[in-house]
Amino acid sequence: MSLFKDHLKDSKFTKCLIYSKIQLVLEMVLVDKKILSGGLVMMSIGIILTITFAEQPSGQSGMTDEEIIDLMIAEDENQAYQLLSGILIGIGFLLILISFGARKKKDSVKRIEKKPTE
Repeated sequence: MSLFKDHLKDSKFTKCLIYSKIQLVLEMVLVDKKILSGGLVMMSIGIILTITFAEQPSGQSGMTDEEIIDLMIAEDENQAYQLLSGILIGIGFLLILISFGARKKKDSVKRIEKKPTE
């Protein structure tokens, strides 16, 4: 028993033990990592766009016709960016959900086609 306690005090042994447990947990997770990472990237880009374009362009009283047109164009661009960020967040979230069920199974059964008898 004291030999086991001495090994627990050894930092290399505990690091190896922790690493093997983490590796075992990662192998058991039923997640497709490529789809999950793509979904996380899309969601993060959408959130960044949402934060960046959160402010609406504002006008002032007594604006000229050119300034009014520029303001309307800026409002349209802002609305388009907000729509784009919402779409990115939505598709990213769907990819994250899909990644939990899209893992390939190692022991899948292959179909065998039977030749028709004449």
